[in-house]
Formats: sequence, C-alpha cells, structure tokens
Amino acid sequence: MSDGSGIEWTDATWNPVRGCTKISPGCKHCYAQTFAERWRGTPGHPYEQGFDLRLVPEKLIDPLRWARSRMIFVNSMSDLFHKGVPDSYISAVFDTMILGNWHIYQVLTKRARRLREFTQRRLPDLGEQKHIWLGVSVEDRRWGLPRIDELRNTPAGVRFLSVEPLLEDLGEIDRKGIDWVIVGGESGPGARPMKPEWALSIRDQCQAAGVPFFFKQWGGIRKKVAGRVLDGQTYDELPEFRRAPLPARSERSRRVEIVEQAAAAL
Repeated sequence: MSDGSGIEWTDATWNPVRGCTKISPGCKHCYAQTFAERWRGTPGHPYEQGFDLRLVPEKLIDPLRWARSRMIFVNSMSDLFHKGVPDSYISAVFDTMILGNWHIYQVLTKRARRLREFTQRRLPDLGEQKHIWLGVSVEDRRWGLPRIDELRNTPAGVRFLSVEPLLEDLGEIDRKGIDWVIVGGESGPGARPMKPEWALSIRDQCQAAGVPFFFKQWGGIRKKVAGRVLDGQTYDELPEFRRAPLPARSERSRRVEIVEQAAAAL
C-alpha cells in the first residue's frame, strides 16, 4: 500500500493483487507492466516476479491499519476482476473495503462483464456502500463503450468512467447512471496523442448532464510539461460523498482480526 500517489484523482494505492495481462488497446503501453518488469528477478522486491499475476493476501489488512481517511485506488498495479483472481479472493477484498468504511475506495477494471456478474451474484446490495466506487476504463468505441453498459447494470453507490488513454472521439456517451468521469491522454514512450476536441466533447456532455468531470492530463512523453489545463482551466470535480466516522480503536482492532483470520484461511 502506498500512502501518497502521483495519480491526480486519488490519495493512496492498495494492491492485494499484483500483475495482469493485456486485453484491449488501452493496455498497449501499460505503465504498471513497465514498472513491474523493471524489477523482475530482484530478490525480495514486491515485483520480483515482474508483472505475473499474483495474489497478496498479506496485503488485505492494509487499509484497516490507516486511521486517517484516504481515497484509495484499489489495484493500481492489477485488475481485481482478472480471470485468474478467484471469486473467493475478490469477496475478501470487498469484505476489507466494507469493514474499512472510513476510507473511499476506487475500484477500476477493464473486465466489466465479470464486475457486473460478480456483484449482481454476490453483492446485490453493494449500492448501499457509498464509500465503494466502481469504475470501468473507456479508451475507444469498440472496447470501451460496451463497458459502460455493463457498469450501468452493476450495483454501486458511485459509478465512474476512466476515459484514459482516450484514443479516439467517442461520440455521444450514454451518461445515465454515471456519477463521475475522468479523462486523460496516454503518457510515456510511444504515447498515442489525444486531440483536444475529443476531451472537450466529453467535458461538454458532462456539464450538460451535471456529471462531475476530472481532466487528469494531456499525457505525452513529458506529461508534466504538457500539464492538465483544458480550455484555459483545470477540472478537479468529484462526485458528492460523505466520509464515515473513524471507529474507536477497539472496534478497528476487532475488524483487523476478522480480516487476518480470513486472509489466513485463503
């Protein structure tokens, strides 16, 4: 778990799963894979196995150890709904999020169908957990737009879209049931360019529908130089939310024991 993040729309990251495999054009220049493979073979490093998929049950407890409330990006270095992650393990991750309800959790996936099927089957009342935000990546029309329909039919207190990297004009987006939209261009070596009119179209659609809009970055090789100013201003809008009060220390300890016992049984 990393207390602090360079990702503009979150405070921290939590990775109870590490590694992934590519499934769509948005994965082509995966920053997580590039980072993880840099450490392959380094004894004792968290990514000694590179970007190979791996469950890390000892990390399940991490959010419950943090007393100060944070926005936490869940699995910034993986995808919780990868086919290699068992349903029982996904359930354990959600159990931690439900118990650690003084944080806000941001779960992002490209496996939107499994997200919908899993939550409908195992967590039909997840919409009552307003601190758990579920989102899908939307990079283009062919692969990205169908994920929005899957998300719309997923039980969630907050549903969001990560339109990054934005690879083409998406046209008119059905925003029904969507609570937040993030837009950003691709960064790093080989970054594919994002045209301003693509981002502006999404901004305008969000403003017309009253959906909070967050412009993350232009991207490119030198993303800090390109910045994150769109049409003369920055956009840092978030959906409305309320943080739950921090439980007493004794109650937090009890919840820690619950997760420790569950992790030991996996």
